[in-house]
Amino acid sequence: MTIVTVGIDLAKMSFAVHGVNEAGKPELVRPDVRRGKLLELIASLPPCLIGMEACSGAHHWAREFQKFGHAVRIMAPKFVAPYRMGGKHGKNDAADAAAICEAVTRPNMRFVPIKTIEQQGKLFVHRAHQGYVAERTALINRIRGLLSEVGIVLPQAFKAFHRGVHEALEDLPGYCNQVIGELMNELSHIQERIAQSERQIQLMARQDEQQAQRLMQLSGVGPATASAIVASIGNGHDFKNGRQFSAWLGLVPRQNSSGGKVKLSSITKAGDNFLRTLLVLGARSVLMNAVGKNDPVSRWALQLKERRGYGRAVVAIAAKNARMCWAALSLQDQFKVPT
Repeated sequence: MTIVTVGIDLAKMSFAVHGVNEAGKPELVRPDVRRGKLLELIASLPPCLIGMEACSGAHHWAREFQKFGHAVRIMAPKFVAPYRMGGKHGKNDAADAAAICEAVTRPNMRFVPIKTIEQQGKLFVHRAHQGYVAERTALINRIRGLLSEVGIVLPQAFKAFHRGVHEALEDLPGYCNQVIGELMNELSHIQERIAQSERQIQLMARQDEQQAQRLMQLSGVGPATASAIVASIGNGHDFKNGRQFSAWLGLVPRQNSSGGKVKLSSITKAGDNFLRTLLVLGARSVLMNAVGKNDPVSRWALQLKERRGYGRAVVAIAAKNARMCWAALSLQDQFKVPT
């Protein structure tokens, strides 16, 4: 019989492949396929449904498999775990591949949008920028920790920190002066890389007139947020509505309802932490700048803050912006920016 569904457990060098026929019987069980042989194996199969877990390299393999006419679906690992028969087979690559093969056929399964190489290229810029900022924070903390060993405690504000280091540098003896000077030179190099990546992100947003600039018309959505959302979800057609996109970002409350009693707790924080952080930072800016304004969005934000508190208001604004971003990408010219 013909293989109709294939599950692949991805790895760096060794892959597990599990294929079944129309009756659900295993026809292809390869627990150890080397990286160089995977494309050859998939090319030899008739067009079928291929499932994989979202991980490093998943989008690359999805694009490669699509070239052979296969329908490829990527799933979050937590959605695959319930289909792993742990009590029977245990946890291994072959069992993972079988679970993926089973999960991809479920009618209510949710899938991860497959990114193009252009989308991944834009996300490279964002990830590099994020890494540079983390390196800068770590380096500043290292300098502050070293200086505190010799009795010099500096403020946390960057400008005050930078000024305080240069004032103290001349009085540092021997190796202390040498090490701190080298670390400050490294900090200046990281600052240059951060500034360069910021300019590149702004350029990407300016060049994307159809999508990113439309998102930037919304309050609390700047070049970084707009370009990151477009690179992550494209036109947003993989989501049925704005609330589904907001839930994908983890900006909706977790439910624990039973017996007709609705119980809502804190937000789920599922999905992309980077996008959620950008939207929350933008929501803080909206709330801060709403004071003194009389437009409907500002009035709503201030009333929400008064009624529910600062933290809940910020999350609500971020969720609202996420839904409007989806509407702007999905509806395009039909979407009207609220005023």
